Amino acid sequence: MKVKICGITNLEDAMLGVELGADMLGFIFFDKSKRFVQYNVAESIIKQLPNSILKVGVFVNSTIEEINSAADKIGLSAVQLHGDETPSYTMQIKRPVIKSFRVDNKFDFTLLDKYENCSFLLDNFSEKKFGGTGKSFDWSLIPDDPKNKIILAGGVSSKNIEEIFVNIKPYAVDLVSSVEKSPGKKDEEKLKEFFNTVNKLRNKC
Repeated sequence: MKVKICGITNLEDAMLGVELGADMLGFIFFDKSKRFVQYNVAESIIKQLPNSILKVGVFVNSTIEEINSAADKIGLSAVQLHGDETPSYTMQIKRPVIKSFRVDNKFDFTLLDKYENCSFLLDNFSEKKFGGTGKSFDWSLIPDDPKNKIILAGGVSSKNIEEIFVNIKPYAVDLVSSVEKSPGKKDEEKLKEFFNTVNKLRNKC
């Protein structure tokens, strides 16, 4: 199971994530987010990261042209779409796409079938936010079929990672608020606690 640390705004947090074993780092380019980062800041951080780390840019209802241009300039490995992007929209993105969906008890998982060549990030539904709620949804709703393409977000922490690892088995998990001191600033001790737990689980397998 891979680990994505999202909401990176500074080099110190990025390097800490790399050191502890993160597989992916996320940079949020949505200016209404508390973890918004400017393109030039993200570019400066990404240039100093190892090639082995996937650098994911998070966008919300941006134009296709802006995303493709930013991905080329900044050096993104993949693009995460958190808005109302359609299947035809995702097909025009020139990087691997992670399409995000906000899940509640009425969510129709057949919607995922319409998106080709995408991974899927599943987060808790909120009417006010496009993501980053820090709350989980009912994970038992996730069908077995697409789990190898699922990145699980929303309330993921060291407290429930064993349940996720053993029972849900997603491709990856995505953490933001559970490993922060404040929005956009990671907490070293929380990150260390999380990765210690993850590494123990991995070593059991």
